[in-house]
Formats: sequence, C-alpha cells, structure tokens
Amino acid sequence: MNILIQNGTIITMQNGRVIRQGAIAVEDKTIIEVGKTHELKRKYGRGYEKIDAKGKVVIPGLINTHQHAAMSLLRGYADDLPLQEWLEKWIWPIEKHTTPHDIYVGALLTAVESIMSGTTTVNTMYHYTPEENEAKAFADACLRGVIGHVCFSWRKKEDRKALQDLAKKWHNKADGLIRVSVDPHAPYTVDPEYMKELREIGKELARKHGSEKAPIIWHTHVAETSDEPRKIQKAFNIQLKNGIMEYLDSLGVLDRHVIAVHCVALTNKDIEIMKHRKVKVSHNPISNLKLASGVSPVPKMLKKGITVSLGTDSPCSNNTADMFEVIKATALLHKGVNKNPALMPAQRVLEMATIEGAKALSWENEIGSIEVNKKADLAIIDFRKPHLYPMHGEVSHLVYAARGADVETVIINGKIVMENKELTTVNVDKVMKAAEETKNNLLERLTRNIK
Repeated sequence: MNILIQNGTIITMQNGRVIRQGAIAVEDKTIIEVGKTHELKRKYGRGYEKIDAKGKVVIPGLINTHQHAAMSLLRGYADDLPLQEWLEKWIWPIEKHTTPHDIYVGALLTAVESIMSGTTTVNTMYHYTPEENEAKAFADACLRGVIGHVCFSWRKKEDRKALQDLAKKWHNKADGLIRVSVDPHAPYTVDPEYMKELREIGKELARKHGSEKAPIIWHTHVAETSDEPRKIQKAFNIQLKNGIMEYLDSLGVLDRHVIAVHCVALTNKDIEIMKHRKVKVSHNPISNLKLASGVSPVPKMLKKGITVSLGTDSPCSNNTADMFEVIKATALLHKGVNKNPALMPAQRVLEMATIEGAKALSWENEIGSIEVNKKADLAIIDFRKPHLYPMHGEVSHLVYAARGADVETVIINGKIVMENKELTTVNVDKVMKAAEETKNNLLERLTRNIK
C-alpha cells in the first residue's frame, strides 16, 4: 500500500526535528520521504491513499518494552497486594489453569488495546504454547512485537522445547512483525547454572534463526524489589556479596542484547556494570508504584548513558496498556522524588517511549523514529481537543496532556490497522466478548480445583 500523510505536524524523534505542515510518503512497508506537504504533494499523487492530518500530530508508534500480554484476562483480579503475595498466592495459582486459548485471547485483547492507544510494538514475556500463543495474537492484530517464553528452574525440559519451537516458528516471521526472545523469569526463580544455560541457548537460537539485523534478545526481571538478594540466597543457598547486576555479571550473561526490567534496587556498582556491558533497561513506573516495589534510579542511569525505555508491565499490575499514562508518570515521578522539576524533560521522556525503546529491543535500525528507510509504524493523534488547546508545544502536550484515547489512526509496517478509531484487522467487539467468556471459564476451572 502507498500512503501519503499530509498537512500534519510531524514529530520525527530524529534529533528533535519537528515539521509543521508536514507530510510522510510511504511505499509498501517503508517511509520513503518526509518533508513539507507542498513539496511532497507534487511528487506523490496518483496511487497514494491520502490521509489528511490537519490539526493532528504524527509520531512514531509508541514502543512498550515490557508486557505480559496474555494477563489482560486477570485485569483487576488481584489488586492492592505486595509483589510476593500477589505472585505466589494469586497469580501463579490461577495460571496453572490457563489454556493455550486463554493465552491467545488475552494477548489479542492487549494487542487491540495497545493499537488503539498508539502503541505499535510490544515486548511481551509469557508462557509459550505451540497451539495458540501471543505471537499468533499479535500477528492476527498486525501488532509488531517481541515474543518471549518465560523460563523457570522447575521446568527446564519444557522451557528448552518451547524456546526451540518459538524461535523456529516465529522469529522474523509474519512479514517481519514478530521477533522472539529468551526470558529467564528472574534471578530468584532461575538458578545460576540455568541462567548460564539460557544465555547459551539464546546465542544458539540467534545463530540458527537470528541475524545481525534481527537478533534474538534476552528479556528478564531484575532487581524489582529491595529483598531480591535475600530471595536469591534463600532459593539457591548462595551468598551475594553485592548487587544483583554484579551477581549476573559473574555468571557471564550480560551484554548489549539484554533488556533488564524494573531495575529498582540497584547499587552504584550495578549501574557501572550495566554501563560497561551495555545492558538496556525497561522502566515500569506505574507497576512499580502499584506494587510498592520502589522507584528505579532512572536519572542516575541516564546520566551514565544507559539506554532506558518504558513499559507498562502486565494489565493486572498496571492496569492498562496505555503508554501515554506511563510517559506522564515517568516525567512526574522522578521530578517529585528528586525534588527537581528540571529532571526528565518532555523531549527526553518521549524519546524513552520511541527511539530509546527501539534501541532497547535492538530494533532501532527499523523503528522508533520517522525517517527515510525506516518501517512505517506511525500514530496520528487528534489535537483538536479542549485538553490539547492552546498550543505552545506539541511535545509538551504529548507528555503531559495527551491520552491514549486521542489516537485516531495507526499504521504498522505500512498497513493502516486503525483508521478514524476503527480497527481494520480484528473485530473489537468480538475480542471483548471472547475475553469475558474466556475469563469466566478460567475462573470456573480455578473454583472447581479449589473445591
């Protein structure tokens, strides 16, 4: 499909470049030119579907670097609990009764919600099953994503088989929309030897199915709470002399294709190691606040030059997939806790949700900014709203005032997947109905087992 978006304000996320009365020409999946409308209109006429973006702002699609997409079925199921109780007494018990169809439906619901709020790429960690899974859900919705299988010490044989199947069937598939990752759950649920084995499995899968342009990354929770060292020591009878990152580095598992999620309880030495190993970070402020896990030292990491991106976390610890909420929370949280209103300026935070997110997923050569030869992953936001008037600066409004509901049109891989708030790939009403039925069936299975 050839598309010409015209008359809009283009926030390129390329060296702060903003083009008013701008246009973007798209051919097939790729952006071929970005410039002023009056110039591009002369060059791209017949054969191009026109989208009038007057009064609207065009941004690169938002990139959510940490999700558990299938867990939308548990939205609101176990609120207001500390992390350990939330996981051990509520989440893990019900997940024992989750079927492949549940995973598919939950992920499809999250894919729909993500697209409708301007997110075009999601990095998700959950249980992979060959029959129905998050990868199929994302592909059906036409959402770009990195799909990971979460690994635990108690099911090594199943994990190995799942990772092989996931990589073979899905890496760089669905017209390039889907990549895969290897996902150790956390340092306190994956023993030291298995951590090292999973790093080698990741490298083996990368050699077999990946490439320099489409690497297979490693995605794991790290230092989510201050008691994580104690949990590791208790689980595996080992002594941690210093921080979590120093422990992981001693195992030889850290490199530039590792994305570490949460990173709340870090030591200064941890941060130095992350910088040295080029570890990327996914900051999840809303989930961390809801679970009272603490506040990640993001300004300190940014000052060291570490790539920090943004994630929502699961729909049952956030409880939405709306990245605009995360963007605003990020900007406000760090100003408040550091008592410094100059920290985390709007431009920097928006970068964390776009180009820095692409870097975190090792995908920055194709997505994350609006520039020639990158994939056409775009969100068009209607600024003709009372809460977005008057106009002093588009980036400020995007960070502090815009909402996911303001997104009007979304393009992914050059395909219009939402136009005038209507999805073109799946029926939203049917997805919501399926989610409600699937949730009821899951709860029924849980109740039967308890009785």
